[in-house]
Amino acid sequence: MAAMDVHNSANEVALKEREENISSTDAVTVVGNRNEHRLRRKSSGGWTAASILLANQGLATLAFFGVGVNLVLFLTRVLGQDNAVAANNVSKWTGTVYMCSLIGAFLSDSYWGRYLTCALFQIIFVSGLLLLSLSSWIFLIKPRGCGNEVIACRPPSPVGIAIFYLSIYLVAFGYGGHQPTIATFGADQFDEEKPKEKTSKEAFFCYFYFALNFGSLFSNTILVYFEDSGEWTLGFLASLGSAVIALVSFLVGTPGYRYIKPCGNPLPRVAQVFVASARKWDVVPANSDELYEVEGPESAIKGSRKILHSDEFDFLDKAATITEEDMLHQSDPWRLCTVTQVEEAKCVLKLLPIWLCTIIYSVVFTQMASLFVEQGNVMSSNLGKFHLPAASMSAFDICSVLICTGIYRQILVPLAGKLSGNPRGLTELQRMGIGLIIGILAMVAAGITEIQRLKHVIPGQKISSLSIFWQIPQYVLVGASEVFMYVGQLEFFNGQAPDGIKSFGSSLCMASISVGNYVSSLLVNMVMKITARNNKPGWIPADLNTGHMDRFYFLIAILTAFDFLIYLFCSNWYKPINLHETEMDKQEDDVLGRA
Repeated sequence: MAAMDVHNSANEVALKEREENISSTDAVTVVGNRNEHRLRRKSSGGWTAASILLANQGLATLAFFGVGVNLVLFLTRVLGQDNAVAANNVSKWTGTVYMCSLIGAFLSDSYWGRYLTCALFQIIFVSGLLLLSLSSWIFLIKPRGCGNEVIACRPPSPVGIAIFYLSIYLVAFGYGGHQPTIATFGADQFDEEKPKEKTSKEAFFCYFYFALNFGSLFSNTILVYFEDSGEWTLGFLASLGSAVIALVSFLVGTPGYRYIKPCGNPLPRVAQVFVASARKWDVVPANSDELYEVEGPESAIKGSRKILHSDEFDFLDKAATITEEDMLHQSDPWRLCTVTQVEEAKCVLKLLPIWLCTIIYSVVFTQMASLFVEQGNVMSSNLGKFHLPAASMSAFDICSVLICTGIYRQILVPLAGKLSGNPRGLTELQRMGIGLIIGILAMVAAGITEIQRLKHVIPGQKISSLSIFWQIPQYVLVGASEVFMYVGQLEFFNGQAPDGIKSFGSSLCMASISVGNYVSSLLVNMVMKITARNNKPGWIPADLNTGHMDRFYFLIAILTAFDFLIYLFCSNWYKPINLHETEMDKQEDDVLGRA
C-alpha cells in the first residue's frame, strides 16, 4: 500500500509539473484544442484535395524519371563512362534521392509541417531541372544531337561536368524530400478515426503508387525516345515543364487541404527514453498499470494520440517507472517519460527489422535503372526502321504495376477477404512477403534472358541477335512485385508509425530503396573485384558479351531467398501498434456514422 501511495503521489506531482513546465526541446508539449482541429477537418481534405496531390505526384514523377530512367545511357554516351562505373553512379544517385527522403520527413514531422516541406522541396526540384537543362544545352551536348550511338559527343569540360552533377543532385534532394511528405500529406486528407475515411486512406496509398507509375509511363516511352535519339536537352526541358505544372497545381489547391501541425523534434523524445532507461538500469520495471502517463484523453506529445503499453522491449519501461528519486526531478524528461513516449521509441525499434528485410528487395528493384538497361542496350531492338530505346522497356514494368494494381483492388482484395474473413484482404506484411517471392522470380527471369542473349551473340558485333522483348517477363515480374512490396510498405510504415513521426514512417519505404541502391553498388564492386582477377573480364565488364551478368542476377535471387526466410521470422514476431481510442472518439464516430 505504501508503494502504491508513492506511485500515486508521484504521478500527481509529475503531471502537475509537466503541465506547468513545457520542455524547450518540444519533447513534451501539451496539446491544443482538439475540437477545433476536428471542426477544421470537416470542411477540408477528402478526395478532392487528395486528387490534387495524386496529380502532383504523377507530374513530379514524370519529371523525375525523365532524368533518371535514361541517366545510365547519358553517363556512358555523353560523359563517356564505362558500364560498371555508370551503373554504380546511377545507383549512388538513386540512393541519394531516397536517402534525402529522411531529411524531408524529419523537417516535416518536426518543424515545417507537410505542406511547407512539400512546397520548398518542389522549388529545389524545379531549380535542379532548370540547371540540368541549361548545363546540357550549353556545356555537354556538343555537337547538337550527339549521344545517340551514331554521333559521338566531345569530351565534356570540367565546368560542364561539375554543373551537371550539381544539377542532378539538386534534383535528387528536391524529389527525395518531396516524396515521403506528399504521401503522408495525402494520407492526412482522410481521418482514420472515421471508418469510411479509414478505408479511403488505405485506398489512397494504392492510387498513390498508381499515380507514380502512370506519371513515369510518359517518361519511359516518349521522353526516352527523344533522349535516345540525341535530344537530351528537349527531354530535360519537358521534365522541367512537368515539374513546374506540378508545383503550380500544388499551390492552387492550398485552401482545400487538411493540415496537421508538426509534433516537434522526435530525436530528443526517443533519446530521452534510452537515457532514462539507462539511468535506471538497476530498477525493476513496474507493472503496466503503474507506469507513468499523463491523465486525460490527450498524450503529452503535441498532436499525437496515446499509445497503449506493449510487452516488447520491456527494459525501456524503466523510463516510465516512477522511483523515489523521480519525485525530486519531476520536470526532467531525461529521467521520467510517459508510456506514450516509451511506446514511440519501441515502435521505431520494432519497425527496424521489417525495414532491414526490405533492403534486398530494393536491390532487385534498382536493377531496372541500371543493369536491365545495359542488358537491353546490347540486344536486338529494331522494329523495322524503328529503334526501340532500351530504357523504354521499363514501360512494361509500369503497365504491369497499373494492371496489377487494378487486379489487386478489384479482384484479390474481395477474394482474399472472403477466404480469410479480413475485409482488407491480405495484411501489409503478407503482401510484402509475396513481393519478395515475385522479386526472386524476376531475377531468375533476368538471368535466363542473359543466358539466351549470350547464346545469340554474333562474333565481332556488340549487339546480340536476341530480341529485346525477351526482357518483358523480368520487367512484368518486377512490376507485379512492386504492387505487393512498395504499396504494402507505404501502408505498413505509415500505419504503424506513431502520430508524431508519420512522415518518418513513409520515408522508410524510400530509405529502403536508397540503401538498396548503395548495396547494389557495393555488390557490383565486390563481384567485379572477385571475378575480374587474373586478367579475366569479370561478370559485368565493359563488353557484356565477354561477361556473365546472368550469374549476378542469380546471386541476387539467392540473397533475396535468404532474406525471405529472415523476413518470415521478423513478420511473425512483429506486434502492431495499439492506439488509445477515447470515449469522445467513439461517440463522434457514431454521430458521423449516422450522419
